[in-house]
Amino acid sequence: MEALADIALHGLGVEMLLLIFIAAIWAGAINTVVGSGTLVTFPVLVAMGVPPVSATVSNAMGLIAGNFTGAWGYRREIRQVKSVLVKLIPASILGGVIGAALLISLPEEVFGRVAPILIVVSLIFVLAQPKLSAWVRARAARRDEASGSGVIEGSDVSGRTDVSEGSDVTEGEAPSKAKKAPSMPTVSLVLMLLVFAAGIYGGYFVAAQGILLMGILGIFLMANIQQANGVKNLLVAVVNLTAAISYVLVDYLLREPDERVILWGVVAIIAVGSTLGGLIGAWVGRRLSPLVLRGIIVTLGLVALFVMLRNLFWA
Repeated sequence: MEALADIALHGLGVEMLLLIFIAAIWAGAINTVVGSGTLVTFPVLVAMGVPPVSATVSNAMGLIAGNFTGAWGYRREIRQVKSVLVKLIPASILGGVIGAALLISLPEEVFGRVAPILIVVSLIFVLAQPKLSAWVRARAARRDEASGSGVIEGSDVSGRTDVSEGSDVTEGEAPSKAKKAPSMPTVSLVLMLLVFAAGIYGGYFVAAQGILLMGILGIFLMANIQQANGVKNLLVAVVNLTAAISYVLVDYLLREPDERVILWGVVAIIAVGSTLGGLIGAWVGRRLSPLVLRGIIVTLGLVALFVMLRNLFWA
């Protein structure tokens, strides 16, 4: 029994497993508030000596539960633009398969060299998120105001319209009568290709794919910010699930037992922790500054970058 536990948990002690669990809770909360929770759990695993490929695979699989929890929370917004999913989900699935195949088939040394670059890219996305989100939100508001649909200026994040001076809505008039029924957005070839590329990125390196997708959808999907966020949550969940299935198939059909990279004990701990973190994320988000959360993400990302560069050049 003890031998089985050692294999399942990859020889990690109780203290390390507890730290992973705490990091997973934090990652689930981060994903709910600002995104990029992978940059919390991945550095912790790498710092504990978990090989980078095993850390990426196990982390991505463990965070799937939290991904689908986030998508479920946006189910109403997703239903409003469900027609776009017919084209975007297959693009994400195909990209996720290719990204996972690259991660699994290429030598681990390749990932060791590429991962530091991807960490830097992810950190840039995290640091640029406030301005990117503000730009996307402003663009969506201008677009909706011009078309007379979706979230218009003067509305809150839930889409409720306030009666304000200079608006077209008069007192006592229902907001729904002041604007046209929203039209269903369309999917361009450029949007499909960019979502496909984001799927490859997500299948190979999980971190910050949500921020990347949000920027893409905010620019190329004719939908309001809440609908784009719902689609983003679903596509991230699809990519991670697709990649996870690919990891399992390759690990158990093509690899010898001593060559497998999935750490099921780590997967289970991250799954439970990230789900719990996702449930309390909104509560945390009301009490902590996003700037503080983003600072923690960047700090942990830099730790992972240092550890990987040290292993690459000085090990």
